[in-house]
Amino acid sequence: MNFNFIKNTIRRYHFKDFKFFLVILVLITSTLGVLVVGSARQSVQGKQILGVILGIILMLILSLIDYHWILSTYWFLYIVNIVLLVAVLLFGIEVNGATRWLDLGFTTFQPSDLTKIITILFFAKFLADREHEINTKRTIIEAIALIVPSLVLIYKEPNLSNTICLAALFCLLMYLGGLSYRFIGTVLAIIIPVTVIFLSIVVQPNQPFLKDYQQKRILAWLEPEEYATDEAYQQINSVMAIGSGQLTGKGLNNNTTTSVKNGNFISEPQTDFIFAIIGEELGFVGCCGVIILLLLIVINCVIIGMKAKDTGGRLICSGVAALIGIQSFINIAVATQIFPNTGISLPFISYGLTSVVCFYMGIGIVLNVGLQPKKYQ
Repeated sequence: MNFNFIKNTIRRYHFKDFKFFLVILVLITSTLGVLVVGSARQSVQGKQILGVILGIILMLILSLIDYHWILSTYWFLYIVNIVLLVAVLLFGIEVNGATRWLDLGFTTFQPSDLTKIITILFFAKFLADREHEINTKRTIIEAIALIVPSLVLIYKEPNLSNTICLAALFCLLMYLGGLSYRFIGTVLAIIIPVTVIFLSIVVQPNQPFLKDYQQKRILAWLEPEEYATDEAYQQINSVMAIGSGQLTGKGLNNNTTTSVKNGNFISEPQTDFIFAIIGEELGFVGCCGVIILLLLIVINCVIIGMKAKDTGGRLICSGVAALIGIQSFINIAVATQIFPNTGISLPFISYGLTSVVCFYMGIGIVLNVGLQPKKYQ
């Protein structure tokens, strides 16, 4: 892509179509994230700020690159994704029994976060090209066959939370691509009883499907009182922390010795349980504020997608909205003990350079879709 192509592309845009409100929402959410991460663990706040700055730069660059050109490289992106996931299993660094990161020297990189953005782009193009064939057996089988390698490789790390998130994202992309309600109903009629059977099996001794720590997390979710001193410990403390914040919270960077961060009641409060810090330090008002901000980001992505000039653009925006919504729901559900304990970041807020940058990349592509709205006659 040469400079003339970039100039010609930018010249086509009308910057009155640039969605500044979406950018403002993301910046406010990220700023809040930096403050909360700094309160949870001061030593990583600088790296979080770096992630936000890098994310903003990539967002602005991607917002000016024609998304059609990005979609035209969808097979290349797919191959890069698989290579990165394989590289993690072969050369990744192990932390707490999981191999999910590649060491880049100056920082670590978690490919599974990028996988979710690439999956949105790949299936936006794949489904757009097969818009009138999506309900055929061939297209459905091809789509499933193409998502399975990513799911298997991420599960092997092991990273069950991101596997579930990616599977849910894929299902929503298929639905948004035009999958028939009849097929969806049939799948649900199969999946629901299978899930019940699966859960009844995995809680049994010597079950073959989950690792021991994954099984214990499910058991702790079902019977938290019996696992209050080990597997359910963090979730119970998280719920107590959120409740202790009451209406307005104890304040950022408080010195209360009984708080989750100062009392070390949660091992990594700046990542998976960042919502507990929000609840404790900013209270009910802060929790509602974060949820509203994330909801507004999702709604704005959906609105931009509704005005997209083609199916590819619509699926990109809907996919990014779905990803933010799914991941936010899982993170908050874990922190409030609605779901079993499974590590996944809260978009734009949790500590994690890869996560923050990848979400900004997604927003950047959505902004480019917004710069090329459907023209009404």
